[in-house]
Amino acid sequence: MQALISSVLLLASILKICTSSESDWCYQTQVECGSSSCKGPDVWHEVNEQCSKSRQSPINIVTKKTKLNHLLTPLKFTGYQEAFRSTLKNNGHSVTITVPHVATVSEGNLLNTYRAVQFHFHWGKDGGPGSEHTVDGEQYPMEMHIVHMRQDFKNLDAALGDPTGVAVLGFFYEESASSNRKYDGFIEALKNVVESGSNTTIDGISLSNLIPSEGNMTNYYRYSGSLTTPSCTEAVVWTVFENPIPLSHDQLSAFSKLKFHGGKSMVKTFRPVQPRKGRVVYRSGSSVLLASFTLLLLCVTSALGLSQFN
Repeated sequence: MQALISSVLLLASILKICTSSESDWCYQTQVECGSSSCKGPDVWHEVNEQCSKSRQSPINIVTKKTKLNHLLTPLKFTGYQEAFRSTLKNNGHSVTITVPHVATVSEGNLLNTYRAVQFHFHWGKDGGPGSEHTVDGEQYPMEMHIVHMRQDFKNLDAALGDPTGVAVLGFFYEESASSNRKYDGFIEALKNVVESGSNTTIDGISLSNLIPSEGNMTNYYRYSGSLTTPSCTEAVVWTVFENPIPLSHDQLSAFSKLKFHGGKSMVKTFRPVQPRKGRVVYRSGSSVLLASFTLLLLCVTSALGLSQFN
């Protein structure tokens, strides 16, 4: 009888684990006990119906199908160089940092100025594939999203009510042979936010230190999409930069030491790519190509003109 009672209690505890967070969204790596433990990406539409709409992110960027847009000039960054003090938090899905000062991005055919609100990361497992966007099917080890809201809105919730209310800058990472010293303080701080819900103060960082130099950010892709987690709101102007940021294997693996709510290793924190559904993905770089073409045309015209007098 005692053994039967123990078996019933064990079964009840398993069922409780498998159903306690049924209404919560999670990544595929968290899905346990069938589909009842939490709602993985395939059923995020059950958490919020917007996750099944037609302009969802991330996407696979097929370079040969992108369209050159000469209006996609280099972006203008203001306040990105300013060092700041903020809170690094493990929110159970990722690590996030709020940007406490005014830092904005504009130009590059952004029709408004956008103010940075926060940034966070998506990664794989121990440096394995983990970016959300892919390029020609290639998945990078990690991706950072710097979230901006249009500065004419009072808060992010209000901005999400407009199709162009939010601008997100996406940056890929690649594994390098040596450590990226600019990330040393940030990587060290991750040790203080291993558990879900934990946070720590981080000081002396700047957005410009975390991203490539402006000269390495002239090549990028632009398309209209959504948030990549529920509510999946389709209010995002996406800018995904081509040149990746280098981190060593150990630096990339440091993110995999974090934990989801419930204690499971926080790995493979990415949403699978979504159908493009006819959306055009634009690419920058036309200004350089246009200048080269113009120069070539002038040379040819000049040569033809000279030949007429010979």
